Amino acid sequence: MGQDAPAGLVVFLVALPLCLGISLASGAPLLSGVVAGIVGGVLVSWLSGSAVSVSGPAAGLTTIVLSGIATLGSFPAMLAATAVAGVMQIIMGLGRAGIIALYFPAAVIRGMLAAIGIILIMKQIPHFLGADSDFFEDLNFSQVDGFNTFSAIGAAVRGLSWGSVLIGAVSLALMLLWDTKAVRRQPWARLVPGALVAVLVAVGLNQLLEAVAPELRVRPEHLVTLPVISSVQQLLGAMIFPDFSALSNPATYGVALTIALVASLETLLSVEAVDNLDPQKRHTPTNRELMAQGAGNLVSGLLGGLPITAVIVRSSANISAGGQTRMSAFIHGLLLLVSLVFLGSVLNLIPLSALAAVLLLVGYKLTKPALYRMQWRLGREQFIPFIITIIAVLFTDLLKGVTIGLVLGFFFILRDNSKAGSYLRNEPTAEDEPGLLHLRLPEHVSFLNKASIVTTLEQLPAGSRVILDGTRSDVIDHDVLEAIEAFRQAAPARGIELELRGIRQVMVAGH
Repeated sequence: MGQDAPAGLVVFLVALPLCLGISLASGAPLLSGVVAGIVGGVLVSWLSGSAVSVSGPAAGLTTIVLSGIATLGSFPAMLAATAVAGVMQIIMGLGRAGIIALYFPAAVIRGMLAAIGIILIMKQIPHFLGADSDFFEDLNFSQVDGFNTFSAIGAAVRGLSWGSVLIGAVSLALMLLWDTKAVRRQPWARLVPGALVAVLVAVGLNQLLEAVAPELRVRPEHLVTLPVISSVQQLLGAMIFPDFSALSNPATYGVALTIALVASLETLLSVEAVDNLDPQKRHTPTNRELMAQGAGNLVSGLLGGLPITAVIVRSSANISAGGQTRMSAFIHGLLLLVSLVFLGSVLNLIPLSALAAVLLLVGYKLTKPALYRMQWRLGREQFIPFIITIIAVLFTDLLKGVTIGLVLGFFFILRDNSKAGSYLRNEPTAEDEPGLLHLRLPEHVSFLNKASIVTTLEQLPAGSRVILDGTRSDVIDHDVLEAIEAFRQAAPARGIELELRGIRQVMVAGH
């Protein structure tokens, strides 16, 4: 608990502009993103089995929400679809669909994390310079404002605000100083996160600039912009609730299915990545995670919030700030709730350049040079999917980039499976005659083994005497059986004497 409270505060400071920015990019009310963040923190943190993962609205769902509102005709109808998507995710979790996460290669997950680190650095530069026009957590290469990742930086350099640069630089320097061994040895420094110190100093510095050099103060559009709500009654009046009449529209279920599938995939990718980052290397139960996210989306939809997923940026910030248990995510959710009613006017004093400095450090920790050196030492089968995933995520978006990395990773798996002798071995027994090849199949033979087996059989010398032994195999895929039968029928033409043991014959087309 000692580190969880400060970590929760840091995650709250990072999450607040992200929730607001994603609302804007989704074409939804500002309040909806904060509601989703509250649900992700207060509810999902306790239902999830992850100790350090943080849930909330995700940039990857913005286009789905935008198109969903257009398809269904209103935001309340979209909320109904979000609630239905939550029910679908709960069913997916009960159906044990979380096993998909076990098939994500480690090289691709590391590549995704490194790419997000690079994207965070590049995307936060315009906010750091005080010349941004895009929302705070747009991870896509092509931005909603017409710029791309590179052109946005160029535009920011041409229109930078020196006050934002000064505040961002001071914030970054303070956090780097806070991370030095000399400061971290102090007991009081471990209780107060450097990010909080940086944000407080940034607010004070901007107020000072307003008094002594007004031309340098941070412009209002580059400050946090939280809706100011002065009472619980006003909050309830500002909330939007779902239009359940949309449930009679078949299109609602199509939008819900899209949300459920994309949100589930992003969640599984995120928790797999977060487990890699967790210093204690704890494992998240993926089926439970799907059900937790489903419950979160159900409640978020009912309360007027955006769809939610487990999110890497906030989870990385949590780990970087020292979060150790789910309390940090819960505290961030509580702070989002409190901020809506009591802290709106205060939080609107925070310069975005100070929060950009926090994310610049988070980004660097995700893409440290040591990670690239480690992947290089593991060999090209690990390095190529890693680097291709990075490039693909940088120039497309998270899901497309990871899909490209997964395809490449599976290519290497299939290629390795096609190597001769990998799944078919010459294991002579005591009773075998000299010169007899006794080839044994493994315990489980899937279609992935087909290329290896066919290659081995094709390389058998003409005139061989061969026993193909499947007596130890519990399962032999039908595709493999067909390939063996085709070889059996072709063997006499090559003078190969073949005996099959424990392998049933199948009909082959054309024979």
